Amino acid sequence: MPSAETILVFAALSLGLAVTPGPNMLYLVSRALAQGTGAGMVSLIGCQAGSLAIMLAAAAGITAALLAIPYAWDVLRLGGAAYLLFLAWQCVRPGGQPLFSPRPLPREPRGRLFAVGFATAALNPKVALFYMAVLPPFLDADRGSVLAQAVFLGFVQIAVCTAWDAVLVWGAAGTARFLSTKPMWMAVQRWVLGAALALLAVKLATEGRAA
Repeated sequence: MPSAETILVFAALSLGLAVTPGPNMLYLVSRALAQGTGAGMVSLIGCQAGSLAIMLAAAAGITAALLAIPYAWDVLRLGGAAYLLFLAWQCVRPGGQPLFSPRPLPREPRGRLFAVGFATAALNPKVALFYMAVLPPFLDADRGSVLAQAVFLGFVQIAVCTAWDAVLVWGAAGTARFLSTKPMWMAVQRWVLGAALALLAVKLATEGRAA
């Protein structure tokens, strides 16, 4: 079992992962705005189920094997960068809408909300890289099963992200109502978010291959 200090430090790093904008955050906010808090929560459960799958795969060494395959990481990295650029363009294009702007997206059944949430998280390279780069230094063979420690810390990360994402889903509608009464802030938010997504895309595209 990891020490209390290890758990607290890892939880803090997990919070840093949670608050970083990414595909999970964008999907959850869009569903909460389009279909309500309930749909956002179903999508959240799907996302965390996908994160659980990645965590278990990483603990068993499967993610390491994936990243060892030639060009596999590059495909994930460049694909993620292209997706972020697409989202950035959606923010700044003529007639585009910002992340927190209410929009008439089609309603989706709960099964699809869960499935898309699962796929969004399971195919998120940011989460896989977190487990591969951040988790190993926190494992100590002298404190028992390394696999058990990895799984335990993985559940810590999932719990922290679940709590943050739940707050985000609950607050999405309120944020949208506030911004809808502030046209200038709506315009500023569009361009700030678009620029942030573009910078994230450039950073992801120019990152070196995972070690």
